[in-house]
Amino acid sequence: MRTLQKEVYEVAMINEESFIETVYMKGLQISLVASGDGTEVIYHRLEPETMWGIEPEEGWDSLEFLHILSGELTLPYEGESFKAGDSFHKHPITEHYIFKSIGETEFLYVTSQPVFHYYSKATKELMDLSVAIEEKDGYTVDHCQRINKLSMMVGEEMGLEKKRLKSLNIASFLHDVGKLKIPLEILQKPGKLTSDEWMIMKQHSRYGRELLENIGLPFLKEAGKVVEQHHERYDGKGYPYGLEGDNILTEAAIISVVDSYDAMTSNRIYQKARAKEVAFNEILRCRGTMYNPQVVDVFLALKNKIIL
Repeated sequence: MRTLQKEVYEVAMINEESFIETVYMKGLQISLVASGDGTEVIYHRLEPETMWGIEPEEGWDSLEFLHILSGELTLPYEGESFKAGDSFHKHPITEHYIFKSIGETEFLYVTSQPVFHYYSKATKELMDLSVAIEEKDGYTVDHCQRINKLSMMVGEEMGLEKKRLKSLNIASFLHDVGKLKIPLEILQKPGKLTSDEWMIMKQHSRYGRELLENIGLPFLKEAGKVVEQHHERYDGKGYPYGLEGDNILTEAAIISVVDSYDAMTSNRIYQKARAKEVAFNEILRCRGTMYNPQVVDVFLALKNKIIL
């Protein structure tokens, strides 16, 4: 009888033209290689510094198997690393596992329960959202990618548990998705908004949660809660609900700091970019008022990495 390792090796030799279906997301390609009797073999290609995870699901008692083809995957919290030829497997999955690619990485994911349809739906929904934001507000896309990278740096440094890191990963990229429901003449207005226009603009965080919830995928619902709170202030003077202190999700507090920093250091329709040192000083000045003190301390401690 052939071993699973041999089968994986043979699958790895399949030409990409043989893939049954392929879907793409920024930083990620997933392709269905083989499917039958409830088992699927799925090829993954991750760009450098891309996060990927598997998580437990109620009523799901299946084998999860990864075989690294090239590059390297790490489990930052477990301090483990998997390089070409290495494998990872669990049966069943009882906790969240968040992997991170070091350089471009390829691996095969074998599961004894069909999941590609779920992958395909989730990826398509996220891609549709990111494309829609790009079409409406060109500033937002590069901004969201930067927010995602910096937020994950802070979240990892703060030691957020893996489930919350997953929500942060999604919410930081899609934090501005609610702007899809803001009229273009307000969103792209070069001058100062009127009080009525500002009231409409402030709804985008609530709209963001609604959009993510309406997709119906559990992990997007969790991310939606973070998106809704990313303009709350530590002193309770933010929006949409005036939450304060520890009543604000830490993930949202991280995005708040990072979002402000990026806004200050980027050229906008209504203002020129400020020097990075000026932005750092402004965030420090607002520590404990606008921003969560712990988040600010971690963010500023990463200053040398951020300015690279």
